[in-house]
Amino acid sequence: MKHKFEIILYWSKEDEAVIAEVPELAGCMADGANYNEALINVETVIEQWIQTAKDLGRDIPLPKGKLMYA
Repeated sequence: MKHKFEIILYWSKEDEAVIAEVPELAGCMADGANYNEALINVETVIEQWIQTAKDLGRDIPLPKGKLMYA
């Protein structure tokens, strides 16, 4: 794991998939057939999110770690 952003994994009955969300990166999420697949997929999406932010000249937040939104 290259980045240390918090990832929330949960089962979505509606999507029939495990969802992986990264709360600190707006709109950053992925899915998978199981927890492992969702985690692998979201790591790729995190990289893409960060690269897009860099390309657009936007700030990239520093990982805060523990959930701050509950």
